[in-house]
Amino acid sequence: MTVSHATPEHISAHAPEVRRISHRDLDWALREGWKDFREKRGDILVLALLYPLIGFVAVGLAFDGEFAPLLFPIVAGVSLLGPAAAFGFYEIAKRREAGMDSGWVHFIDPLRGRARWGLAVLTLALAALFVGWLMAAWIITYATVGVEPNTNVMLFLHGVLTTREGWTLILLGNLVGFSFAVATLVLSLVSFPMVVDGEGPLVALITSVRAARKNPGVTVAWGLRVAGLLVLGAAPAFLGLAIVLPVLGYATWHLYTRLVVR
Repeated sequence: MTVSHATPEHISAHAPEVRRISHRDLDWALREGWKDFREKRGDILVLALLYPLIGFVAVGLAFDGEFAPLLFPIVAGVSLLGPAAAFGFYEIAKRREAGMDSGWVHFIDPLRGRARWGLAVLTLALAALFVGWLMAAWIITYATVGVEPNTNVMLFLHGVLTTREGWTLILLGNLVGFSFAVATLVLSLVSFPMVVDGEGPLVALITSVRAARKNPGVTVAWGLRVAGLLVLGAAPAFLGLAIVLPVLGYATWHLYTRLVVR
């Protein structure tokens, strides 16, 4: 009896082919995402409203004095988990593309089939990045401005914005946060849609990295567009995310279909 062990090299060799795309493909993916949203906004919007609530909860926790130094890291880091929360939008876009019934009852279909295990693996990977970001933010804060118990959030922000140590915190925090954002972008560029489409998580992760390496400029442009839309959506008390998140979820599915030979 022989036992077969799939090595990273073996998995990579059998990963799907990735295409080189252009900025016009990004425009197309966003337009298709908007079309999907216009078609399905009546039933999906209710679910999308759950995501802004996450932002409110995060802010509420941060206003507890003990968590005041993590106010910005928590709010900024929630976006790291966005690709995992959008699994249902990938499924709806997939079904609409195939001409299948795409009622919101199918939103949770990926959690019923074999894709749920792949989604769990990928979600754990993003959760690890999120926790790592919070730990790094806490360490940077402690090493620069210090962390005191029961800190008033307004006093903390005043100290950050008016001291040399505070600006050091801002600089280091943004540099480290950028590295976590890049890692999230590369790992989730196509991995979550691929798993919803029936692929395994390891192949999906490897393909996502390969797609980013083959299209570095386009990947950066996509990340900037996503960040810009998230900022616009978060500006009016997070309420705009009820529109931005579904559109990005749908658009990510269409970007996947352009990047990966299915």
